[in-house]
Amino acid sequence: MNGWIHFNTGANAMVPLILGLFAVCFGLVSMVVKEWLFLSDTLVALLFGVTVGPAGIGAVDPAGWIDVPSFTLELTRLIIAIQVMAAGITLPKKYLTKELTSLLMLLGPVMAWMWLTSAVIIMLVFRLSFIESLLIASCVAPTDPVLANSIVRGKFAEAKVPQHVRNIISAESGANDGLGYPYLYLALYLIKYATVKEALTRWFVVIVLWEVLMSVAFGAVIGWAARKLLQFARKQGWIDHDSFLSFAISLTLLTLGLVSLVGSDDILACFVAGNTLTWDDWFREETKEAHFQDVLDTLFNFTFFIYLGAIIPWNELAGGMDTLTTGRLVVSTILILLFRRLPMVLAMTKLTPAIETFRESLFAGWFGPIGVGAVFYAMVAYNELQDTMLADLRAKQFLLPIVYSLVTASVIVHGITIPLYHIVSAVPNATFAVSEYLSRTPSQPSPRLFGFSSPSLAEVGRLRLPANASGLPLPRHATVIAVRQHAHHLADDIVPSSCPPDPVHTPLQASGRQHKGLPSYGSVETGSDDI
Repeated sequence: MNGWIHFNTGANAMVPLILGLFAVCFGLVSMVVKEWLFLSDTLVALLFGVTVGPAGIGAVDPAGWIDVPSFTLELTRLIIAIQVMAAGITLPKKYLTKELTSLLMLLGPVMAWMWLTSAVIIMLVFRLSFIESLLIASCVAPTDPVLANSIVRGKFAEAKVPQHVRNIISAESGANDGLGYPYLYLALYLIKYATVKEALTRWFVVIVLWEVLMSVAFGAVIGWAARKLLQFARKQGWIDHDSFLSFAISLTLLTLGLVSLVGSDDILACFVAGNTLTWDDWFREETKEAHFQDVLDTLFNFTFFIYLGAIIPWNELAGGMDTLTTGRLVVSTILILLFRRLPMVLAMTKLTPAIETFRESLFAGWFGPIGVGAVFYAMVAYNELQDTMLADLRAKQFLLPIVYSLVTASVIVHGITIPLYHIVSAVPNATFAVSEYLSRTPSQPSPRLFGFSSPSLAEVGRLRLPANASGLPLPRHATVIAVRQHAHHLADDIVPSSCPPDPVHTPLQASGRQHKGLPSYGSVETGSDDI
């Protein structure tokens, strides 16, 4: 029997094992993680990837069996295309025209500020030239649709974030991921070509006119044609339910292929096609209750962030080289997260109709995550920098470490912001409850701080028993009812708890019975303010 059976520890066994193990284990406690702890699934997936990767237990090492830059480029392209298509589909009817002013503010001044501010910080911290800094900063200028979806969906978002704020965040993250090309190629052309005039001419014709404007036209035509054909097929009864639900995914692949074939901006075209598909709200309403795409998005997101945690060269980042040291990475990351987006969004509040209050502006300004889109543009830039004429460019050494550091920091910081919000929000309530308890004097004992105990015998003894019309005390059973009513009124005067009392232990139901004619008292629902 020796040698008959061989254990397979190759990538074809370890990859599905690792992904399946995470998906199964996380799925069993997903409600606890996302709805109770308010942690994002992307943060958990990233940490798991680090654990199983070369920096952890070394169970998987993607660099050993794939070409990491090429594979990462295509994987991120597919994930972003699906996410921006989903962002376009989930927007309300004719949203792009209704909120055009807000989108122009976020995609114009705000995005330019994110690009320039990040470039200045990178230049000062790492002592690079301004053009090289612009190249690296262009990768982190767009907000990420994958991480944005984890913010605008879920229990917290539905309870705390107004719908119009969620819509504008989704629209911006979907649109500006396709608008990263102009910033990236402007810096590249300024580096590659001898004169500024030649660089700007090529940039305007190739990037602005063909890749951006034509991609919008391509996406609009594809989305419009897809909507008409889908409505016709649905009316004729030619399309089944499963194909109808998966139509958005199919359209994503078609748009990617067609627009890439002509060399235009396929990511921006996917967003426009998705929004054009649901321009009249028909497709969005028809698929509102379906969760097929949500499931697919979740699987893709798990896969990518586990993969990202495994491919980041953590040892190299910790080691440091030249001016690329751990301390400089930490300083630049903190400065970029603080100043890259928030100040400009706050300054543009009055010019952005979709953001109505300062608190909404603060939320939208803080949650501008850096994620899959940054890795995608970093891989595009990495491929472009392989040109022999750019062999001596210092940006090649700094590009991936800076982008990886910012993506990791964004996933962690934005992933724990909501739990921190809940902890900070609980402090005033807890402080008030404790101070109220400590302010009690010995003559005002209150063992019922959270409303679970019954009145003391002394309190019952001080209770004036009710009498009938003739002045005689009521029978014993009526007296018991009066005592219980008094206990209920005492419970109303206590400091409210964040946890409602168990109905089994309330005075009226302690014995498991309720006297006929008395009202029943249930739990009281408390509302919460929006952001």
